[in-house]
Amino acid sequence: MAEELFAAFDGDEPDAQPGPGAPLAERMRPRTLAEFVGQEQVVGAGRVLEAALRGQAAQSLILWGPPGTGKTTLARLIAQQSERRFVPFSAVLAGIKEIREVMVSAEAYRRRTGRGTLLFVDEIHRFNKAQQDAFLPFVERGDILLIGATTENPSFEVNGALLSRVRTVILEPLRPAEVVRILRRALEHPERGLRGRVLASDALLERLAQASDGDARRALTLLETAAGLVPDGCELDPATLEKALQRKVLHYDKSGEEHYNLISALHKSVRNGDDSAALYWLARMMQAGEDGNYLARRLIRMASEDVGLADPFALRIALDAAEAFERLGYPEGKVHLAQCAVYLARARKSNSVYLALQEAEADVERSAAEPVPLHLRNAPTSLMKEAGYGAGYRYVHDDPAAAREMVCLPPGLAGKRYFPPRAPGEKGPK
Repeated sequence: MAEELFAAFDGDEPDAQPGPGAPLAERMRPRTLAEFVGQEQVVGAGRVLEAALRGQAAQSLILWGPPGTGKTTLARLIAQQSERRFVPFSAVLAGIKEIREVMVSAEAYRRRTGRGTLLFVDEIHRFNKAQQDAFLPFVERGDILLIGATTENPSFEVNGALLSRVRTVILEPLRPAEVVRILRRALEHPERGLRGRVLASDALLERLAQASDGDARRALTLLETAAGLVPDGCELDPATLEKALQRKVLHYDKSGEEHYNLISALHKSVRNGDDSAALYWLARMMQAGEDGNYLARRLIRMASEDVGLADPFALRIALDAAEAFERLGYPEGKVHLAQCAVYLARARKSNSVYLALQEAEADVERSAAEPVPLHLRNAPTSLMKEAGYGAGYRYVHDDPAAAREMVCLPPGLAGKRYFPPRAPGEKGPK
């Protein structure tokens, strides 16, 4: 395996330019900073990568962002500008043995040529802790410039020792206008692109850009697919584009950060009373294949955590929606979850029970576990009764004054209120 992995590293320049048969997305990969589109927040004047892209790369990096946002391209441009050899390294194929071998190769290359090596590790989050630790001595000594790329949150997926030695740079999904620029150039580029073989309106490119979710690679792949469906010299039309798009595949990881971001957006939209936003985030998760039973459980939680006593019926709505979905599943059960989400968003809100429970739990943690007062204890045997269990208990249905006069908390918490006192004559919970 090592021989295959490092076969490309034997020469001075391991990366050949893609040939005419390569996919459009690979052919159109920017070869200069002038061709790079987007990410102004990190590549613009005075931004974090400006010096590195001028050839002054001195610090290893983690590039964190969604697919197709330029992570690999930026690493290549930094290597080019700093006159380093670019060595791509796959976290899927390599282990500690291969890491050490590439370090030996980098050292030999420096001795032979006087040039450094930029090691680009794609999907660095797939390395385990031991594999990530293997980079540490080489990064510390400056033997290589390490640039790792990840679509996952480095805080969770990259170990602290390595993370403390690199700088994390966050890349954002490309804006639709930026994707349109990339697509237009691909259509017209006389050497690497489609050479004007097909035509496309700005409106159609905008539709394609929206479908790509800020992923340039996906957008170029869709364009290449659509172009292959029409004869030379013809214009792409909406019907042809829809054939190429087929069904939109949403970027979603049921166990990753995007999962938690989306459920957070749903919960906070419901809490904020925004029924349209709640419906959108719910639809987005369902379209991406989220487990409907998970969504139902979260809606049940919202019914008590955020709606609570302001509308106790909301819990019944959530439980009914969960039962309906359990019986019907997808796709019929989607409407029940949607109805519940809209109801919860529109309902009056109270988090009084949620906050009161937190305060009660805090008291359990910080106070002594006092015995249950004798008058509240169960007394099923004569021995217990003789010991005073149940003595002094007052039955509130026969003695209404007991509601005011009988203490039910342990002595150390006597008088503690987790809710405001009820108004005169109020029977139910506040």
